[in-house]
Amino acid sequence: MLLITGVSGGLGGLAAGHAAGRSDVLLGTRSPDGRPGTRRVDFDDPASLPGAFAGVRTLLLVSAGYGEDDVVTARHEAAIGAAEAAGVRHIVYTSLSGDGDHLPYALPHRWTERRLRASPAAWTVLRNGLYAELMAALAPPDARGRITAPLGTGAVAAVARADLAEAAFRVAADPAPHAGRVYELVGEVPLGGADLAAAVSGSYEPESGLGAVRAAIAASGAAPFQVPMLTGTYSAIAHGFMDGTGVPRGHLRRLLGRDPLPAPEVYARAVG
Repeated sequence: MLLITGVSGGLGGLAAGHAAGRSDVLLGTRSPDGRPGTRRVDFDDPASLPGAFAGVRTLLLVSAGYGEDDVVTARHEAAIGAAEAAGVRHIVYTSLSGDGDHLPYALPHRWTERRLRASPAAWTVLRNGLYAELMAALAPPDARGRITAPLGTGAVAAVARADLAEAAFRVAADPAPHAGRVYELVGEVPLGGADLAAAVSGSYEPESGLGAVRAAIAASGAAPFQVPMLTGTYSAIAHGFMDGTGVPRGHLRRLLGRDPLPAPEVYARAVG
């Protein structure tokens, strides 16, 4: 039996879509709606986990990476510890690409990878690149078609979330060949500001530096942890750390068995 966590979210929900009609897949969410095969899985309520993981052989652990570092690591410890106690044999974890080590939210991912390496369960780590859909939120064109986000001359090896979800399901559905493997799932063609602008027939005209962006994010009502998270993402891209050249490429293509979706098209659809 395979259990997919976080099916109410974007990545987990897309992964769950590949399980339609399968009786050997369970869906985990904080707020189950009573559908058959759905279980309550709340990492902030460890008492919900033993029953949720009962009878599960493979766990697709979708990162609960939205929060302060100590909150995220506590969630992942609760999930991994409960999985071990329930006798789960293989844990597939959706992590962050290796070129994201400079991002403010990298620590919980690397902590979780280290925790898995110490686990008696088999494990596989899927290091996901930044979503092309995320770039539509970080670097949207304005009403005049201008992208003004502070991406500098850097680029990002963006990848379609749907591709990452499909790869995750493929691995989790047949995990044994992937035991002990770490896959770098990044886009094959890095996209800079000008590339994003071309995808929407616009222009790239960055107007402000990181300080101004940090102030704008803080003034927007964002949670305190979101301010360095978002500013750090812009900085890592602008300084050339997210273009995919620092990690192996081609893993996503191999897991999918096809060409990945073109990131510029995914970005343009998300913008539209």
